[in-house]
Amino acid sequence: MEITYKSRRIEKVCTLASEAEKKYGLEMAEKIHQRIDEIAASDTVEEMVKFHIGRCHPLKGNRKGQYAMDLVHPYRLVLKEKGMKFKLQT
Repeated sequence: MEITYKSRRIEKVCTLASEAEKKYGLEMAEKIHQRIDEIAASDTVEEMVKFHIGRCHPLKGNRKGQYAMDLVHPYRLVLKEKGMKFKLQT
């Protein structure tokens, strides 16, 4: 699965463990990279929702069409599926 990022800053945090740890701390950095690995291993968002991977769930209201995965409370990773790509955003 190909993953694209909304911004270069988000891409650096999601792909470089040192950047994530510097910005969010060790526990959050580990959780971010765990979720990225889960997304990369999945074929579709529906698969992640069905099997509760990362407690993935669809969002409602003005965020309809987007999904969230739990990180360290109260933070979530928000994504949307674009064909066979996941776009990560804040």
